[in-house]
Amino acid sequence: MIVEMRTYTIQPGTTPEYFRVYESMGMEAQKEILGHMVGYYATEIGELNQVVHMWAYEDLNSRVERRAKLMKDERWQRMLPELRKFIVAQKTQILIPAPFAKIPKID
Repeated sequence: MIVEMRTYTIQPGTTPEYFRVYESMGMEAQKEILGHMVGYYATEIGELNQVVHMWAYEDLNSRVERRAKLMKDERWQRMLPELRKFIVAQKTQILIPAPFAKIPKID
């Protein structure tokens, strides 16, 4: 299993609007296609104006296949221009859970 962690730095003060756009236009498609959302967060202390979300996959091939399918989804394509208005920078990391990590089983 792998976990993808994406961190978006967004324009100051736009977190509520970012979440509103994502929840109303993109979340359903992303959860349906990517599968296992580990979490979706906003920073409160430290480096501010960041949105962090994490997705679990069986392996890198599964991630590539699911993300390709997401990018072809009409709902996702309609949402992207709206969400990109907020994003200043993006960082993506692939994490390998420690042997004792308790991530719920992927559906």
